[in-house]
Amino acid sequence: MKTNTTSPDYKGFRFPSEIISHAVWLYFRFSLSFRDVEEILAQRGIVVTYETVRQWCLKFGQTYANELRHRRPRCGDKWHMDEMVLTIRGKKHYLWRAVDQEGNVLDILVQSRRHKKAAKRFFRKLLKGSQYVPRVIITDKLKSYGAAKREILPGVEHRQHKRLNNRAENSHQPTRLLERENAEVQISKTRPTLSFCLRPHLGTFSTAKTPFEGRGIPCHFTDPIPAME
Repeated sequence: MKTNTTSPDYKGFRFPSEIISHAVWLYFRFSLSFRDVEEILAQRGIVVTYETVRQWCLKFGQTYANELRHRRPRCGDKWHMDEMVLTIRGKKHYLWRAVDQEGNVLDILVQSRRHKKAAKRFFRKLLKGSQYVPRVIITDKLKSYGAAKREILPGVEHRQHKRLNNRAENSHQPTRLLERENAEVQISKTRPTLSFCLRPHLGTFSTAKTPFEGRGIPCHFTDPIPAME
């Protein structure tokens, strides 16, 4: 799938880009529901429904994530991979995740299986997004990793040991926290896919100049919100 890195188009929206981006940042940066974001904005004098917040996240979230991923520097050459179980609309799915030796999330993929074909699909997605081959990959003892690695990455060292893969397992903690804090809310495929890109970057934005100023992605803000009609 081709990654869209064009600047977000706010034409036709009633609210300014600062408010839209702030709402999207709140939802993906913290473990909040759409109604939580609605109440936070209401405290600052912004009357907007949770359904509007949902539409903003669906329209602009992926664009923000693509732009952040496009600007991300090259990560490490040691990839830790792991998968965790998610329940989406009452059905079991697996969230595949890869991080480098520094803990930077490389990519994730939600799939309904964890067999060889699913592992190969995840490897291909990783290589397409990273544009380089790792020096070594570290996984648990799931046999699907070894089978897929022999076909996709035959020349890469593969270490399989449960204790070596703690870095990837620790990277699942924000998703687990999201599950616990929103136990009554079903997790959608959109949120984990975007959160891994948005959480590390949007959480460190300042209210002054940011790497995205003038490039279509405004930062979150603490200054007074522009007056609305």
